[in-house]
Amino acid sequence: MTNRHNDNGNGGRRVTVRDGASHALLDDVAKQIIEQLQEDGRRPYATIGKAVGLSEAAVRQRVQRLLDAGVMQIVAVTDPLQLGFPRQAMIGLRTNGDLEAVADRLAELEEVDYVVITAGSFDLLTEVVCRNDDHLLEILQRLRAVEGVLSTEAFVYLKLRKQTYTWGTA
Repeated sequence: MTNRHNDNGNGGRRVTVRDGASHALLDDVAKQIIEQLQEDGRRPYATIGKAVGLSEAAVRQRVQRLLDAGVMQIVAVTDPLQLGFPRQAMIGLRTNGDLEAVADRLAELEEVDYVVITAGSFDLLTEVVCRNDDHLLEILQRLRAVEGVLSTEAFVYLKLRKQTYTWGTA
């Protein structure tokens, strides 16, 4: 049994969770609470309590345990288009050397909002948001300059058909 540390945006506080321990938190009521918050992250605990059959205090406790365990985060999801970033792309990277170190360096770049280590023809995938094509080119050049990056391939988003954050509770 190994431990992992999570910083869930709560003032740099690190929470230690045993692998597998978070699964114990996901009973049917916890899943219903998560569903309520996925619909509206600002939904009052009293309203959630009525929907799931718990008191406001019990919902507050359950939500805090889920946050502390790293099972979920409550965040504001923005629309890049509305914020002046009309160009988005997924970039596949082939690397050599320490894969996790390369991933960590890429994650430090402000425009990178997603980094994942993958299997297959790419070692890493990153998602970027850009002001325009010139900005995308600048980001690609910065990605290619990261030590350990051998090549990149950009997949420019033309139209978003589906984006959801409601998975994981069914």
